[in-house]
Amino acid sequence: MRKKQILLLALSVGLLSCNQNNAEKETEQAKPAEELPVISHVMTKDEQQKLTPEQVLQEFKDGNARFKQGNITRRDHSEQVRKTATGGQFPKAVVLSCLDSRVPVEDVFDQGIGDIFVGRVAGNFVNVDLLGSMEFACKVAGARLVLVMGHQHCGAVKGAIDDVKLGNITAMLEKIKPAVAMSQNFEGEKTTKNEAFVKYVAENNVRNTLKQIREKSPILKEMEDKGEIKIVGAFYRLSDGTLEFVE
Repeated sequence: MRKKQILLLALSVGLLSCNQNNAEKETEQAKPAEELPVISHVMTKDEQQKLTPEQVLQEFKDGNARFKQGNITRRDHSEQVRKTATGGQFPKAVVLSCLDSRVPVEDVFDQGIGDIFVGRVAGNFVNVDLLGSMEFACKVAGARLVLVMGHQHCGAVKGAIDDVKLGNITAMLEKIKPAVAMSQNFEGEKTTKNEAFVKYVAENNVRNTLKQIREKSPILKEMEDKGEIKIVGAFYRLSDGTLEFVE
């Protein structure tokens, strides 16, 4: 009887020790994320000029992967604000995004303060103001990448498909309707009820915007031809944070 009691006690101690060890291991595994360095550095002119368009594009892809995994970079935004206020700005890219509040551009690419220029308009189309902004970003300020980003469930794209008439929205949607016309070869229901069709139009809207940039901005087209910048398009999925590049 006494031997059984000793054996049970030994097993209990062993199990307790094992549980404690497992708990300690779990704590140790959780620590690295909490102990990651906090970044306060901001892009310098020298660092920007050494970047290639391909490197910036890869940084964006890697940053989006971190965003999807919930492994975003820890940053000291207050310190970055102070540094960019006194040291100037040397962003690596300019992103044209939709107005949609569900598309947090800097977060999507895991970028910090001073890393990217962001232009936003419902439907991510270009006009003379946005083209001028892109030219400033690249030709004057040294950005290496122009990225046009459409997204899933875009209200502006749906409005263009449905031919919505409402105040200034009517004229705005005219800028997106070429993408609707480009999408008439879609096989299936061509309405906003069909998510696949809405995505197809949104992707064609990105393609049309890329075409407009190259046709209406000789400055950006020349920079692209010389390999000084890349001009690319992407489609952002709201459902899971995935970025799909549009050919």
